[in-house]
Amino acid sequence: MPDALASALGTPGLGWLVFVSLVAGLVRGFAGFGSGLVLLPAAAALLGPVAGITAMTIADLAGPVPILRRALRDAHLRDLGRLLLATAVALPLGVALLLLVDPAVFRYALSTVALLTLGLLIGGLRYTGALTPPLVYGTGGMAGLLGGAVGVPGPPIITLYLASVQPARVTRATILLYLFAYDLMLLGVYAANGRLLAEALVIGALLAVPNITGNLIGAALFRQSLERLYRIAAYAIIAVSALSALPLWD
Repeated sequence: MPDALASALGTPGLGWLVFVSLVAGLVRGFAGFGSGLVLLPAAAALLGPVAGITAMTIADLAGPVPILRRALRDAHLRDLGRLLLATAVALPLGVALLLLVDPAVFRYALSTVALLTLGLLIGGLRYTGALTPPLVYGTGGMAGLLGGAVGVPGPPIITLYLASVQPARVTRATILLYLFAYDLMLLGVYAANGRLLAEALVIGALLAVPNITGNLIGAALFRQSLERLYRIAAYAIIAVSALSALPLWD
């Protein structure tokens, strides 16, 4: 572990990742989503797909811990259970796909997924029907497959819930808890495949401190009356992060 710590501290661009982790936590704290879409493009560009996802997951896992209790009070727990059950089935398949693709292809796919998600949300997609169990299960399965393959399970969840007519407080809490539980699942799948790298774990631990700080600041800033402003800010930050990670800038 000392060798892993020394190697992690010597990682080129670590200071930039610390800053991005702070911003990612801030976005998640006030919007309830988007942390992975902000941090992962930068982490994957600097560390590679598997190491980048691992570091992002460790940092992302720690970030929402201080606000989990409040989220448990607000979330739609029945839907949360359905999402997680479907994700647990599909996630190993997504990870298997990830291990087959070239890193450059992964980065293009990640940026494309993030930008398509933004396009759907900014375009004013609204789902006015009921969130039926089959729809929720299907969304959870898509999220697990996408999360395993590209590292971001959020787009299907975010697209469904932010486009729905549920109260912002419930949506925010459900998404936050889902992403927290997903991170635990992903680490378990990586461990089962022998893909948990010591250096990536250490980098993730280093990024956790600014991520937690950002979450606390963002949660303190959250006001129901400013929901639209929060979403606009989150969309802009995610767009910049996704575009900056494209391999064509290398």
